[in-house]
Amino acid sequence: MSALTVRPAGDRALLLEPADAAQLPLLLDHLRRAPIDGVADLLPAARTVLLTLCPGIDPAAIESRVRALDLASGADADGVAEAETVTVPVCYDGPDLADAADHLGVSPGELVERHTAAHWRCAFVGFAPGFGYLHAPDAGLSVPRRPQARTAVPAGSVALAGGYSAVYPRSSPGGWQIIGRTDLVLWDVARPEPALLRAGTRVRFVAVDR
Repeated sequence: MSALTVRPAGDRALLLEPADAAQLPLLLDHLRRAPIDGVADLLPAARTVLLTLCPGIDPAAIESRVRALDLASGADADGVAEAETVTVPVCYDGPDLADAADHLGVSPGELVERHTAAHWRCAFVGFAPGFGYLHAPDAGLSVPRRPQARTAVPAGSVALAGGYSAVYPRSSPGGWQIIGRTDLVLWDVARPEPALLRAGTRVRFVAVDR
């Protein structure tokens, strides 16, 4: 793999950051598919993965194991290991659809085509339970946040901001550009696994009439 920066984070954690951000999903895939003995938990973010170590584990030993990973093995055509795919039906009638399209210099219809054609992958989860930051580097859909955030964004709102897409799992304040809505439930505490998305999950958006 390319250069990997490893920083201590207290006495029982390591912060990993690949020099090439595109390799972060590969690193995360390997750490999940073949867990390293002595790693109690891992927490992915936009450019890093935080490893929490079990008590008594030598951080230097874990660092050596991480640096020895062969990230080329087990990868598919997109350069990452196979992962579950979540299909999200979307009614593209969001209040910011036209403004987002204008910012990109395309029609609302072309924006929808790009959004549904892109290969989205959940990079990390944050902001609210079940809120996945979906990344598709080649989608060409980077738009700024709204100048003024909304005090309440409805659950199921599909949005864009800063090169990411997301689905609001529940009603909350938010400043992303809302381009559509879905009735898919992203967060449900009644499910064995409440969050529908986790880091690494693939997401496919499908346009629907209602």
